[in-house]
Amino acid sequence: MSEIVLAYADSGEEMTLNMGPQHPSTHGVIRFIIKTDGEIMHEAIPDVGYLHRALEGIAEKCTYEGYMPYTDRVDYVCAMTANHSWALAVEKLGGLVVPERGEYLRVITDELNRISSHTIALGAMAMDIGATTPFMYILREREYINDLLEMICGARLTYNYHRIGGVGWGMPAGWKDKCLRWCDHFEPVIDEYDRLITNNELFISRLANMAAVSSAEAIDYGLVGPNLRASGVDFDVRRDVPYSIYPKVKFNVPLGAGKMGKLGDCWDRYWVRVEEWRESVKIVRQCFEQIEATPAAFWTPPKKLKPKGDAMARVEAARGDMSCYVVGDGATNAYRARFRTGSFNAMGMIRDKSRGLMVADLVALIASLDVVAPEIDR
Repeated sequence: MSEIVLAYADSGEEMTLNMGPQHPSTHGVIRFIIKTDGEIMHEAIPDVGYLHRALEGIAEKCTYEGYMPYTDRVDYVCAMTANHSWALAVEKLGGLVVPERGEYLRVITDELNRISSHTIALGAMAMDIGATTPFMYILREREYINDLLEMICGARLTYNYHRIGGVGWGMPAGWKDKCLRWCDHFEPVIDEYDRLITNNELFISRLANMAAVSSAEAIDYGLVGPNLRASGVDFDVRRDVPYSIYPKVKFNVPLGAGKMGKLGDCWDRYWVRVEEWRESVKIVRQCFEQIEATPAAFWTPPKKLKPKGDAMARVEAARGDMSCYVVGDGATNAYRARFRTGSFNAMGMIRDKSRGLMVADLVALIASLDVVAPEIDR
């Protein structure tokens, strides 16, 4: 249980509460310093740094290939896209070409992991504000995805599946059919989930009009991914800064529209992720249709990497634009590596958007931003 410390300011009116760093609704080891007048917050100040693991410094000690398992820890809820960002940056730096089948397998696993990540985000958001049943329902679907990813790479959370030059393994026998059967099962589940929680009157009343972020504010804060698109900004790295085989698949980019309240409110941020479930299933289906025509090779083993120069890669992770910048100086390890993630910038808006909210609403604001602690402290 988190320790809650009460202290009165000099005025005798304002009260300071520590929420975290160990608290189930902060979605990781994060601390919020909350200043309140009774139940009304004056502000909630994020205090980060409790999960710093020197991941970027470790990249300077490992070989390029040996660093891949560490990228799983940049975002352990959606590790595939973190794998992808590192591999793509090093491939640009070293001038490597990935076999087409390897690109398809990357995108299939990325999108399955995106669905899995959103199940945690949306199920936990419902549970944080009092609806426990939806979390159990949707966690069941995440377990199915974990089973599928375990079949292809042997792991259920930190995958180490992508490789510099492709992916570690091809599709096991029957894996494609199992994935497609699960897609057939999952699409009706999304409709069921909408009936259960997305369009639930009580759920909407808790989230609509809360902490609305306008399009201009979203850009100013540097929001990315679903948080940016929920505010009506039409930008998706997969479409607008295309990489891998995304130009070969068709998908829509869901945008917030203020359907239940103000544009960019907590409900919009929730709803955009629900719609992204549907789009990810579409992408997975198209990839399986197209992969059959590709050659069998899924990995091009690179020669000993000693690149010089710098390169940056951007991928659309579950929490938005994840950028990886790598500098090489001719050694077998990077001279410098840097990750830019969505959660860190999302934390920056909590202080302003918490003002005037009830203390009980802070957990809904945090959950609507889908903040994950490892992305903040690297």
